[in-house]
Amino acid sequence: MTPIPRSLTMLLALFVSAALPTGCMVGPDFVKPGAQVPAGWTGPAPSAATPSGQASQPTTQPALAEKDLAQWWTAFGDATLTSLVTRAVESNLDIRLAEARIRQARAARGVAISGVGPTLNGSSSYTRAQNGRMPITDQYQAGFDAGWEVDIFGGLRRNVEAAEADLRSAVEDRHDVLVTLSAEVASNYVALRAYQQRLVIARSNLQAQQHSAEITRKRLAGGFVSSLDVANADAQVASTAAAIPLLEMSAWQTIYNLGVLLDREPGALAEQLSPAGPIPAAKLAVPLGVPSDLLRRRPDIRRVEADIHAATARIGVAVADLYPHVTISGSLGFQASDLRNWFNPLSRFWSFGPGISWSLFNTGRNLATIDIQKALTDQTILSYRKTVLTAMQEVENALIASAKEQEHRKALVDGVAANRKAVEVSTKLYSQGETEFLNVLNAQRSLYSTEDALADSERAMSTDLIALYKALGGGWQETEKPGEKP
Repeated sequence: MTPIPRSLTMLLALFVSAALPTGCMVGPDFVKPGAQVPAGWTGPAPSAATPSGQASQPTTQPALAEKDLAQWWTAFGDATLTSLVTRAVESNLDIRLAEARIRQARAARGVAISGVGPTLNGSSSYTRAQNGRMPITDQYQAGFDAGWEVDIFGGLRRNVEAAEADLRSAVEDRHDVLVTLSAEVASNYVALRAYQQRLVIARSNLQAQQHSAEITRKRLAGGFVSSLDVANADAQVASTAAAIPLLEMSAWQTIYNLGVLLDREPGALAEQLSPAGPIPAAKLAVPLGVPSDLLRRRPDIRRVEADIHAATARIGVAVADLYPHVTISGSLGFQASDLRNWFNPLSRFWSFGPGISWSLFNTGRNLATIDIQKALTDQTILSYRKTVLTAMQEVENALIASAKEQEHRKALVDGVAANRKAVEVSTKLYSQGETEFLNVLNAQRSLYSTEDALADSERAMSTDLIALYKALGGGWQETEKPGEKP
């Protein structure tokens, strides 16, 4: 076999040296974006929860360790809630979609990496032909073709860099889905328990109002009151009874929501969740940290950061197209008209050599592509800033909502106690004929209203804490690297 000429060998060595990682990479290098954040939070930290019906008291509530922020729902001490979140993480369809996007991004990275290395193709053929009166001939051919684009200006490496960033973005997207999912499951569960508690309150008040209506009927029969008292009593009974079906509807719809979040048919959790349970309240304080912690903890911020990296790298891909593309190609094989001569040295053939392609004029397409990539990078940088601001707003909203809801709840606790006393006294006086039934009616109506509002306030307090955990980026942990299976 004829040796490869020395000049070509030297040329090959030159191109290989130019393609080493120490070679230049055109385009800007990624710089991690900065964000101006305050040193601390404006809103007050939420204080400890207290049992229903008790006034809030100062407390040295233990803090949830930051490492446990990944499973913040355990701070509520509710085994059913913990089970629901755990099962949702394992089966939720949005999580599985996010994992499929990770697999897609990982495969795309593999495609990008393959572009940096050489290619080798094998081929074989058999041809039987005749030309005019010439005898029929057979032609056997087999060999290999190899090619390699020498990445002198780093366009291929920039493409791999962009694919790596895309993969990180997909991983952070899955983390963000985990944050949203855990908060959604917890919020629905808290809402369910609140509806159930409000149903207990409505039925209890309905029973008391029915008892009062019965008293008015007896007093009417004795000639002590007019039929107006009976009509007012029956109207209040009917009004309270009308609220029960709506609460039952909301409770069942919430159970159906939870079923779908767990990738189950809507009624699959009915047997487990239909018995009433208490509204869960957090037993541990929230680790607020400082605003700068959001930059490393919020998956949506980390995802946009990865998007900036990918967009920046693609500027380099576009810039590399302004320069020549150098390829090295070669072929080696055998060609013979008779299989008996297949391995004859005279049947061998080979070729080797570099090639250069350069788009010298394309009416500004490459420059326009660079401008597009720069604009896309600017967009992701602006999106990063907006995401950071939104994250801080969500934390501040949750903090002020939690603080003011605690004040609201304290007033409702006092109101419930006062209204219970008013119902007790007015009912006793009415039975003795010492007051009008209107006083009983007003007291019962106020009691039901404040008890119902208190239950809803307890729901709001837990929901505000859930919103705070979500705003802080809780609900996920770094369990895998971008290149590993999620």
